[in-house]
Amino acid sequence: MDNNQNTLARIQEITTKCRSAVIVIPPNPSIDAIASSTSLYLALNKLGKTVSIACSQKVQSDLTASDKIQSIIGAGGDSLMVSFPYTDGAIDKVDYNIQGESFNLVVTPRPGFQKLNPNQVKFSYTGGLVDVIFVIDSPTLNSLGTIYTENQNQFNGKDIINIDRHLTNAYYGTVNYVNKTISSISELILSILQTLGIEIDRDIATNLYAGSAASTNNFTSYSTNAETFEHIATLLRLGAVKKTFKKPVSTMTSQPMSFQPSINSQPQVINSMPGRNVEAPKSMPIESIEKEVATEKPQTSQE
Repeated sequence: MDNNQNTLARIQEITTKCRSAVIVIPPNPSIDAIASSTSLYLALNKLGKTVSIACSQKVQSDLTASDKIQSIIGAGGDSLMVSFPYTDGAIDKVDYNIQGESFNLVVTPRPGFQKLNPNQVKFSYTGGLVDVIFVIDSPTLNSLGTIYTENQNQFNGKDIINIDRHLTNAYYGTVNYVNKTISSISELILSILQTLGIEIDRDIATNLYAGSAASTNNFTSYSTNAETFEHIATLLRLGAVKKTFKKPVSTMTSQPMSFQPSINSQPQVINSMPGRNVEAPKSMPIESIEKEVATEKPQTSQE
């Protein structure tokens, strides 16, 4: 068994044993990174795992399951989180009251700002324990931005599966599935899903096809080779739909507002938090010379 097969076997072992996982991608993610993370998310759900996708920035994409990308690290949990779009200064106050058997959360907009659209309110659970962290398209953990720098304690003691193709990858994971000559990370994810024996449906196949196509500039980049087309042929046989996907839009975002009061507490008021929306810089193709420097010391691999 070669090193590549050993790595895949180790990923299979960790994934089979884990109950919950989080998939983390860097800020301003490429289509390939989003396609890889969402495909892995859909696949792990098929295995019955509790799984989430995290990114330091809010991401808008038309890839399947891209709406699952959130700005917190967590998989499940018991704490209900209420999230909604926020513009700097738009909220005057947030308070609550209890009427009979109903708990009411009241969000008051600041004069001059639009009221909250109920259709934009999302509910999720946070605070859950994470067994394994999949890090995609990041040469170092610091490349993940604030999702790592502000939550380093949540990475400690966890199995970290590092999936990447950057020339500067620091091999920081418990398992490092790094191929610096492959044409897309989507191809690496395809190999993982095949090893796990997960059924690859049309949505997963379409996402992975989109990731490979975007990463190779529609299969014209110098990194495209026979192996690339073998992977693409597999995806087409599995029902991948060839269509154009929009370039993802990333904006700076603060942590989603969460509200977890005690029933016995008195009514409270939460002041509005400063925040801002900033257009993220455009991503650079991985084929260009990589200028990022590995700023952290690689951890000892346990493969």
